Amino acid sequence: MLPTTENRTPQLTWEQRLLKNAGRPKATLKPEYQELKFTLHRKLLDKINLEALATIDNQRIRGEVRQALFSLIDNEPTLLSSLEKQQICEEVLDEVFGLGPLEPLLQDPTISDILVNTHKQVYVERRGVLELTSVTFRDDAHLLRIIDKIVSQVGRRIDESTPMVDARLADGSRVNAVIPPLAVDGPLMSIRRFSQDKLMPVDLVERRALTPGMMELLEAAVKARLNIIIAGGTGAGKTTLLNALSFFISPKERIVTIEDAAELQLKQPHVARLETRPPNLEGQGAVRQRELLVNSLRMRPDRIVVGEVRGSEALDMLQAMNTGHDGSLTTIHANSPRDAISRLEVMVSMANANMQLISIRQQIASAVQVLVQAARFSDGSRRVTNITEVTGMEGDIVTLQDIFVFEKRGLSPEGKVMGRFAATGIRPKFYEKLLAAGIRLRPDLFDEVAEV
Repeated sequence: MLPTTENRTPQLTWEQRLLKNAGRPKATLKPEYQELKFTLHRKLLDKINLEALATIDNQRIRGEVRQALFSLIDNEPTLLSSLEKQQICEEVLDEVFGLGPLEPLLQDPTISDILVNTHKQVYVERRGVLELTSVTFRDDAHLLRIIDKIVSQVGRRIDESTPMVDARLADGSRVNAVIPPLAVDGPLMSIRRFSQDKLMPVDLVERRALTPGMMELLEAAVKARLNIIIAGGTGAGKTTLLNALSFFISPKERIVTIEDAAELQLKQPHVARLETRPPNLEGQGAVRQRELLVNSLRMRPDRIVVGEVRGSEALDMLQAMNTGHDGSLTTIHANSPRDAISRLEVMVSMANANMQLISIRQQIASAVQVLVQAARFSDGSRRVTNITEVTGMEGDIVTLQDIFVFEKRGLSPEGKVMGRFAATGIRPKFYEKLLAAGIRLRPDLFDEVAEV
C-alpha cells in the first residue's frame, strides 16, 4: 500500500490511479525499476520518429507507440507481470507525450497546486490543505527535462543565465520554476492549476466566498463601467474572482487582456489577448506589461483587463482609466484596501520618480472607484473580506469607505473559520453612476448580514 497519514482524505484520485496501474506501487520506487523505465524510453526514441508521427491523430499515435513499447518490454530480460508491464508502459507514454510523473496529478481535478521541491519531494494542495505525495523524479536531470519541456512550449527558456521563469500549461495553469544556482538544493517548480470549467459568479456565492448582495453590487459596478481593482495575497483567489466578474461584461464590448503568462479565461466573443515576452539569449527583445499597455490604447479597447499590476505599468493603467477606458479591471498583491492604495503609490513612483506624492494620490482617487479585497483563511476557504469605495481626497489622503466587510468570529471544532458578512449600512457615492446606467439595486441590499 502507498504510505498514508491519519489526516489524509480517503479518496485520493491520483493515488487510486497509481494503485490501479500497479501491482506493487512501492516497488516502482526501486532504482532498477526507474533504470528499466528510462532504458525503454531511450530505446523507444531511437526506434520511432516522433516528428513524423506528429501529423497523425493523437489517439492513433499513442496506440502505435504503446504497441512498440510492449514489443520492447517483451525483449527485456527483466521478468514483469502483465500488470507491471501495463504500468511501465503508461509511465513511459507519460514521459514521451506528457509531463512524466506529474501526469497523474494533472489529471486529478481536486488538486489546485502542485509544488515540486527538488526531484525527491512533491506536495499538492487539495481543498486548501497541503499533502505530501509519493511522486518522485529519477534525479535533477529528469526534473530539469520536464521543466524545459514546459517552458519551451510557450517560447521561453531556462538555464544558468536565466534561472527563473514564468510559463503556463496548455490548459492555462500557471507555472513557475527556479533552478540552480538560485535553487540551492535542486530545481523547484510550482504549478497553479486552473479549472477547465471556470467558476461562475453563482458558484462563488454557493461556496460562500461572498453573499448574493455583494455579488449583486459587483455586477452593477461592472455593468456601470466602474474601474475595479481586486487585491489579495498569494492564492487568495484574485484571478478566479476577476474571471467571474468578467462574466458581467457585455458581449458587444471589445476587451484587451494583458498578462505576464496568459491565464485569464474570458468567454466574451471579442477578446484580444496580449502576453509579455522575456529577453532572448542576447538579453534583447523583452516586451514588458507597460509596453503592451501603451500599445493596447491604440487597439480601440472598450475595456482593458490587466492580469496583475506589479510595476511601473501602474501609472499607464491609471492614466488609461482616467482617459476614457472606464470599466477596466486588474489585480494587485495587497493585504488590505489601504495597503492596495499604498502599493499603487509605490508602483507609480517607480514609473516616474519626479511625480509628487499628492499628484499620484489624485490620479488614484480619480481613476479607481472600487477595491475588492480577497483573502485565504487557515481552513483553505477563500472569501471576499472587503468591498471598499474610493471616495476621493481629504487633504492629501485618499479616502476609503467600506460597503461590505467579512468579520471573522473564530474557529469551529472542526477547524472551519466562522464569521459573518455584513453591510456597513453606507450607500456608496458611486450609486449615482449606477442610476445613470439604468441600474437600480434593492433597498435592503446595504443592510444585508449573513452568517457563515
